[in-house]
Amino acid sequence: MEPSSNPVRRKSPPTRSVASSANASRTAARRAPSLRSPVLPTRLEGVLLAIYPATLLLGSLFSLLNPRSRNAPYSARLQSHPPADAPSYFALKKNLFNAWFVKIGWFWTTLAFFLFLFMHPSTGPRLSPVLTPRRLQGLVRYAVATLWWVLVTQWFFGPGLVDRTYKLTGGQCELVRSEAGRASIGGAREVFTAAACRLAGGEWKGGHDISGHVFLLVLGSAFLWFEILPVVMRHAGLREERLVMHADGSVKSAEAEVQMVGGKDEADGEEVAQGVSAPVVVAGLSWWMLLMTAAYFHTWFEKFTGLVVAFLGVFTIYFLPRAVPAVRRVVGIPGV
Repeated sequence: MEPSSNPVRRKSPPTRSVASSANASRTAARRAPSLRSPVLPTRLEGVLLAIYPATLLLGSLFSLLNPRSRNAPYSARLQSHPPADAPSYFALKKNLFNAWFVKIGWFWTTLAFFLFLFMHPSTGPRLSPVLTPRRLQGLVRYAVATLWWVLVTQWFFGPGLVDRTYKLTGGQCELVRSEAGRASIGGAREVFTAAACRLAGGEWKGGHDISGHVFLLVLGSAFLWFEILPVVMRHAGLREERLVMHADGSVKSAEAEVQMVGGKDEADGEEVAQGVSAPVVVAGLSWWMLLMTAAYFHTWFEKFTGLVVAFLGVFTIYFLPRAVPAVRRVVGIPGV
């Protein structure tokens, strides 16, 4: 049998075209916009936020596992260990760091932020009072954070939210020192703040006390971290895409909205240190005092509510604007 004069031609597999298509698909996938919601943190932001509850958990576990802390009596009235039985120097309310750092914590947060705002070249001309768009929006974010701190701890159309929550959950001022103190205020239930109660010679008892220390330390340090994070990442050569929603509903990278500020985004090591050192020191010390607060002060639930209230402020300042263009035009986004 003679072989056919028209042999069947076998087609070689299109390996090159298939490989090209696969590469193109992977490239398109990398370039495709993420389905992550703009109000959700990036991976690094998520790690940063997770440090706070982890710190509270670590401190609480330490207080349970450490023999000195576990065996030391705890006073619910003082919300701490009695001074005579304090298991550590940091368990004393009058320790140097508590008295001169935590008690005036917003002062240190303010000082560190303004040093960064007017010293780092990414916000505008260094050591110059020129108010660039980034500086103006940074000041707006600072004003919102300060307003939240005031409303929670100082004044909310009267007593702050901490004292109002205490009263609403059944707390009152119980005068115990003298009849004269009781007569001076006309009855225990007329005292609306913990400070006024102490001045009248009484004790603040009965309600739920949101931990003001946890609130202040978390809000202040998170505020500083979120302000300097884009600068630190850019200097380290890292990129992590923050997403924003536009008026037409599209979700794009926040980098598309980068402003020209008359400064520069890239800085050498010395310039980065000059602008970022103060926030890093204040935020780092805040973390340490948060750990000490978790270990020696307040109940677990009081610390948890302080964390939640602080996170509400952080979400409003740094994540809500990413999804609401009108808000973003006012408060901006750090580094954009």
